[in-house]
Amino acid sequence: MIKLFQKKQQVKKDFDRENQKAVLRCSICTGEQVAGFKNIHTGKFEEVMLIKNGEDLTRFQEMYDLEEVVKEY
Repeated sequence: MIKLFQKKQQVKKDFDRENQKAVLRCSICTGEQVAGFKNIHTGKFEEVMLIKNGEDLTRFQEMYDLEEVVKEY
């Protein structure tokens, strides 16, 4: 039997935990949320994924093994 649709396995990804922190950038005007990493020294933000709902945020946290994501406006 051939499986046409297989569930994708979550691959744990890594980031520079010493120099970056996980951030959820939120727009006050549109409500758009983007998850990514902010360099704590330079303030540069690196986008990873658009967050449309709580499920997306949970997937982001599981992907990078995060317990908490800080919100920035």
